[in-house]
Amino acid sequence: MITDWKDFLLTAGAEFNDAGVVHYGNLRHELSVAITGNVFADLSHYGLISVHGDDAEAYLQGQLTNDIRKVDDHYSQFSGICNPKGRLLASFRVFHRGDSYYLCLPTDMIETVINRLRMFVLRSNVTLEEASDTFVHLGISGSDAEQDLRKFAADLPANTHEVTQDKDQAIIRVPGIHPSFEIFTTVEQAGQLWSNLNVQSAPIGSVAWQFLDIQAGIPMISPETREAFVPQMANLQLIDGVSFTKGCYTGQEIVARMQYLGKLKRRMYRARSDSEAEPHAGDEVYAGDDKRQSVGTLVSAAPHPDGGYSMLVVLQISSAEGQSELRLGSSAGPAIELEHLPYPFPSE
Repeated sequence: MITDWKDFLLTAGAEFNDAGVVHYGNLRHELSVAITGNVFADLSHYGLISVHGDDAEAYLQGQLTNDIRKVDDHYSQFSGICNPKGRLLASFRVFHRGDSYYLCLPTDMIETVINRLRMFVLRSNVTLEEASDTFVHLGISGSDAEQDLRKFAADLPANTHEVTQDKDQAIIRVPGIHPSFEIFTTVEQAGQLWSNLNVQSAPIGSVAWQFLDIQAGIPMISPETREAFVPQMANLQLIDGVSFTKGCYTGQEIVARMQYLGKLKRRMYRARSDSEAEPHAGDEVYAGDDKRQSVGTLVSAAPHPDGGYSMLVVLQISSAEGQSELRLGSSAGPAIELEHLPYPFPSE
């Protein structure tokens, strides 16, 4: 993290862990206001990989699940990288600024993804670098987010994934249960925006922001779930994270076969549990009537403002849509109740 920006956040009352800001002293309040009010957040728990060079577009086109040719200074996208078996190694947002493409993903995935991508550079004129300290990364969410942000930047993206840019910053409209934006900017601009927002909005940490991502049904692959899912299991195709017309990339044959010839047996659901113990990515889900084999895997979890935990889980469709009682961790673990995602599943 940029030293001057970390000092600013400490002055604002931020509580840190190794990844970034956890909260500002009252997590339960942050969770409550995140779902009912207007909030803003430092997003330094996400890092950046910069990809640049004359062959950067062609190189990424052969590695990512989405069509990188659609990414420019005005449009970003979700995407992922797969192993040869079509299993997701990582998921991220891609945007373009200056002479670089930037991949935005959790900080604990940065090293793994850079090392993986470097394996395929070969003679291509491509440079991959960690670029997490290039910008201050902020998030804004709430019914008044657009109005509040317009006081700071008159030109805002109108539709999800669109980008507006000037010399100081890039602003991306992102999915959310409320109007939501992510801003990549300078320390000076970030401090000014923070001060402006702090009048009528509340700062939240990474835990509350993850809760908002879960409510929006946005999966993020972690070290615990790496290579656990093909993209369709994590609903990546439902949030415009996969192109089925772009051509070849690593794992493409498996992903395409699943789409056109196979029958999807698992997909991602939003869920809620009254568990007292904190769930973790990679935890198994069981059907109460089957003590031997898990029927799903936890993708991410965050405390719910009303107690318990909100989560995204990849489940066997037959178990999720049948009469099975779902349990977390074991067949005798806390019960899981499924909730509606903000986007529909396709009709079978």
